[in-house]
Amino acid sequence: MNKSNFKWSNVYIILMFVILYAPIFYLMFYSFNEGGDMTGFTGFTWEHYQTLFEDTRLITFIVNTFIVALLSALLATIIGIFGAIAIYYTRQKGRRQTILNLNNILMVTPDVMMGASFLILFSVLIPIQLGFASVLLAHVAFSIPIVVLMVLPRLYEMNPTMITAAQDLGANHSQILRRVILPSISSGILSGFFMAFTYSLDDFAVTFFVTGNGFSTLSVEVYSRARTGVSLEINALSTLMFLLALLLVSGYYSLQVSEQRRKAKLQKRHKAVLDV
Repeated sequence: MNKSNFKWSNVYIILMFVILYAPIFYLMFYSFNEGGDMTGFTGFTWEHYQTLFEDTRLITFIVNTFIVALLSALLATIIGIFGAIAIYYTRQKGRRQTILNLNNILMVTPDVMMGASFLILFSVLIPIQLGFASVLLAHVAFSIPIVVLMVLPRLYEMNPTMITAAQDLGANHSQILRRVILPSISSGILSGFFMAFTYSLDDFAVTFFVTGNGFSTLSVEVYSRARTGVSLEINALSTLMFLLALLLVSGYYSLQVSEQRRKAKLQKRHKAVLDV
């Protein structure tokens, strides 16, 4: 790549990030505005953050959102691990590819279609009262394909001779799973959990269809409030959510770097043993 192309690629990247992040920083800036709107900055204040923490209704929906996100990510991760292992051990190539295609279809299916499907499922086929249970089940369902896609590549990267060695030493299926497979795919499990958690945290379309009985999540509540005009309390909430997302991404990146360093050290040790 010549210097001219390198320069224009940098300009493109900078312009893209400005377009993406300028509205976010604009929103964050006005969360400290003493005035009641975003037409002009009249002075610095923490009032909107104080109002946010005093809004018990909104705090309840925030707690609901995090409970659903954590539980759905945990359940989807457990189910997704066993699903990925089942796909990995499927020997027939055609069947394995069919299962993968069905899994990938769920990833690209429009959220509105998924939400409507879950509404029909919970209203007609498996009648349950719409509320916490319906939202949790829906979030688990659309998070499982994400976990499978995160875990499956780690299974293919795993050294199969370790499983053979464990079997030769008399390890049963449970011991092989706990002591060989799960440690080998730990980075994929962690990636799947983080992805499932973030997808659940900001989901709106699916949740909008299956919520009810007084139960709601943050995205649905913000949507209902935005219809009557966005208050600076929502700006304060969005600022805190952005900082939380930044913290999660930073933590995830640190864990990934640590995992890569650990693998590099293990490879060096293995090479040193072979050289001896």
